[in-house]
Amino acid sequence: MEQVNFWDVHGFFFVFFMCFFPRLTMLFGTAVVSTFGGPLFWIGWLLAPRLTVAIIGTTIYWDTNPILCVITWLWALGGESTEKSAVSKRRES
Repeated sequence: MEQVNFWDVHGFFFVFFMCFFPRLTMLFGTAVVSTFGGPLFWIGWLLAPRLTVAIIGTTIYWDTNPILCVITWLWALGGESTEKSAVSKRRES
């Protein structure tokens, strides 16, 4: 299998939109949806989009961009926990 470099396929704006709008970016990113469009993708898209992005990114780009994959996992774990705690705090108010 040919190795794909992240920066050959995507640019800075893609990274920006993935950071702030992961669900919309995955929804409109047809290459990702057509590759990983099964039931697990949609469950991940609905419940934990940042983790889904990290899993897909690691699967595709680990060989060429391991540092980017590690940063994605840190972002995913930190973002998901922050988002979930903010929602739970808002419910308590």
